[in-house]
Amino acid sequence: MIEFRGVTKRFDGGTTAVDDLDLVVEAGTITVFVGPSGCGKTTSLRMVNRMIDPTSGTILVDGRDVSGVDPPTLRRGIGYVIQQAGLFPHRTVLDNVATVPLLTGWTRRGARTRAAELLELVGLPTELGRRYPAQLSGGQQQRVGVARALAADPPVLLMDEPFSAVDPVVREGLQDELLRLQAELDKTIVFVTHDIDEAVRIGEKVAVLRTGGVLAQYAPPAELLARPADDFVAGFVGKDRGYRGLSFVDPSGVEVADVPTVSGEAPAGPGADWRLVVDADRKPQGWVAPDGATVPGGSLYEVGAPIRGALDSALSSPSRLGVAVDADGRLAGVVTARQVLDVIEGRRG
Repeated sequence: MIEFRGVTKRFDGGTTAVDDLDLVVEAGTITVFVGPSGCGKTTSLRMVNRMIDPTSGTILVDGRDVSGVDPPTLRRGIGYVIQQAGLFPHRTVLDNVATVPLLTGWTRRGARTRAAELLELVGLPTELGRRYPAQLSGGQQQRVGVARALAADPPVLLMDEPFSAVDPVVREGLQDELLRLQAELDKTIVFVTHDIDEAVRIGEKVAVLRTGGVLAQYAPPAELLARPADDFVAGFVGKDRGYRGLSFVDPSGVEVADVPTVSGEAPAGPGADWRLVVDADRKPQGWVAPDGATVPGGSLYEVGAPIRGALDSALSSPSRLGVAVDADGRLAGVVTARQVLDVIEGRRG
């Protein structure tokens, strides 16, 4: 657990970066600090591992005041991930990951074995360990950065906008990987971002900070979207917060229906209705329009996922039929936007 008790940070010249912050990060959870530039989110993060010391107030990690701990000792027990990974360019990937274990007294062989295990854990082939950072893609470098932060198995992980320098597709994959790792490792994670979509996607609780380092609201994502504390928070989370909020609504009541299908290996001519193209494993490949033209499909909705996915699938489909799949990606049926909206309206009624 991490506790901020009346923490304030003023820099030389009088600028207040963090103003009387009171906040508790529960153990084993992901808490996201989000807000505009200059709101003190990175400063708050860096005070946890004493890269910056507060002007006043107290920060506790597992009940221990960090101001009484030698900074290098403190940092060896806290993982830290930054933008663009911050890897040592002259060291191989394996040696980059092995850095912290070596500093904490591991043998070179033991540290490299641990590093190889961690590369697999973050979804990288072990053979990449022989390469240098410049030989990796941006997304691969970020995974190496996460592996290095986990190398000494720290209970606390600090992440300062770690995915902001990669493209949206890679970024979503890295977010998925972080959530998978957290489900397995159960770390206490503080994650800084300026992106509200990223914050509500990965955070179990989200702290919205306003300019001047004042905490505007601290709440689970669903509450943040449904009940913003004030106009600032409402404006920051966006006018489409109602749609975003569907990401936290369970899909009970949404029933899938059958749909005509054709094999992806056989050409299809004109027909009366839209037909879904599936492969030999019943995985959706696209649509055949009534005029016989083959067109790409929309997004897929995994049965049981939040209701937003069902609505998005229907709205993005050229046939206006959202394609639902099972956990293995095989066709389960289709849904319509009207059906999903009726379920939402029925709950509100």
